[in-house]
Amino acid sequence: MRAEVVTTLKRQASKLLADLRELKEPIFITEHGQPSAYLLDVADDELMVQRMKILEGIAKGEQAIREDRTMDMSQAKEKMSKWLK
Repeated sequence: MRAEVVTTLKRQASKLLADLRELKEPIFITEHGQPSAYLLDVADDELMVQRMKILEGIAKGEQAIREDRTMDMSQAKEKMSKWLK
């Protein structure tokens, strides 16, 4: 991952954005030597959000299993048939 100081972002924002689109590599921004932000391509951000939603769904399913909040196939079909009417 490429790192840049915030001054570079201020002075060369258009160039950094062009590099971001071309290279598809996040840019790590520092301010006074400390981490400040990431510049990330929009498509990459959307992909990460989708992946997080999937992982959250898996975690909820695992939690439901641990808490014994599950149902068998016939119960699931009955519940779904109510929604699909």
